Amino acid sequence: AALSGKVVQNVFIAQFYQQNRKFGTQYQRDSCVPYMRALPPFHGGKLAWTSNSSMQMRNLLKYQNAASSATAIPSLDKVDFLKLQNGSDIRGVAVSGVEGEPVSLTEPVTEAIAAGFAAWLLDKKKVDASRKLRVSIGHDSRISAQKLQDAVSRGIASAGLDVVQYGLASTPAMFNSTLTEDEAILCPADGAIMITASHLPYNRNGFKFFTNDGGLGKNDIKDILERAASIYSNFLAKGYSVKASESVKKIDYMAVYTSDLVKAVRKAAGNIEKPLEGFHIVVDAGNGAGGFFAAKVLEPLGAITSGSQFLEPDGMFPNHIPNPEDKAAMKAITQAVLDNKANLGIIFDTDVDRSAAVDSTGRELNRNRLIALMSAIVLEEHPGTTIVTDSVTSDGLTSFIEKKLGGKHHRFKRGYKNVIDEAIRLNSIGEESHLAIETSGHGALKENHWLDDGAYLMVSCLILCCREAYSCMY
Repeated sequence: AALSGKVVQNVFIAQFYQQNRKFGTQYQRDSCVPYMRALPPFHGGKLAWTSNSSMQMRNLLKYQNAASSATAIPSLDKVDFLKLQNGSDIRGVAVSGVEGEPVSLTEPVTEAIAAGFAAWLLDKKKVDASRKLRVSIGHDSRISAQKLQDAVSRGIASAGLDVVQYGLASTPAMFNSTLTEDEAILCPADGAIMITASHLPYNRNGFKFFTNDGGLGKNDIKDILERAASIYSNFLAKGYSVKASESVKKIDYMAVYTSDLVKAVRKAAGNIEKPLEGFHIVVDAGNGAGGFFAAKVLEPLGAITSGSQFLEPDGMFPNHIPNPEDKAAMKAITQAVLDNKANLGIIFDTDVDRSAAVDSTGRELNRNRLIALMSAIVLEEHPGTTIVTDSVTSDGLTSFIEKKLGGKHHRFKRGYKNVIDEAIRLNSIGEESHLAIETSGHGALKENHWLDDGAYLMVSCLILCCREAYSCMY
């Protein structure tokens, strides 16, 4: 964070430009844009992307013994639903096999939670009987994903709502499905559910919920769990049986999401088809849901992605924890960058709402350094704006934001939703804020509806690379 603004802004560029001098001859001066405008929200676009890879299917078969006891319909025991709350998420144990960790996210529990969300959503939207609400469902690479997706689908359908399954997806994409307007792909969804437990071990899973207003808060989650407890009590009284879900459709929404990321970079780069041509970027997805970024975002933009690793979904996470805060994970992406002499390395967590980067020298751009980089990007577009972070950021970062960049650093209590909500509150009382970011890698931009989206953050960095490369040329 002690780096100067220009050093931070050029952290990826110098070596890239030196190694790719031919880049400067490929485009005309009039194709260069002086500055990035606010990235547009993700709407429209249709491309094909296979959401269930053969590797994922092999992994599910490979580890079926580990999941078998969770697959069978369990006996109905009393459940303290409120203990499943984890801030603004729901989390529990979905697969047996770890001593001392009994399964808490059984199929009946999951179905009750989904039905509780449906009831909450019906009260929230207050629609008349002429329109059925629609809920999209996606999941990360965990081995319990399919079982929970089916149970969630039954819970939503039992409440009379339409279900749209996305299969393997990212958390940011699930939120975006509530914003996209395209009836051909059954959007917008009135609500969305992401089945994920972020970077937690293979036996865990959970749920994140969205409407077009963003992610649900703690009070909403408590409300849903209280409704779920009431629904579950009916299971105890009347018995529980698995019934086939009706009104379930399947959509390849990740194609829409990735297409819009590509469009955002091209637009900010002056509508150049391949603005990252010659730029070598290594991606580490940690066998989570972020493997799409290499082939579906970077390569269409012209980037070289050889050396990318752990892109195949594998819910046992055999290589390292998919977590930008984990030392082993950061060591893995750093080594990949150095071994491949890449310009940049990008690493995601399991559900792609967090990210970090490594520059060409192997220097990690996470925690305070990632906040510094994003602050430099945002403050160039919005001079003087307030950057909201969690409370554990360094004094050096404060000095960098306020003295070097001319912004204002506002520390707030830890928790990514707390930080985001504080930025929203500041805007509501007239204090301009365009970035809310936590040292864990959760970062949200006002221009992106305050959603913490790791892929979007990295796209912002790529746009910076394009812009700075053009300034070097001219």
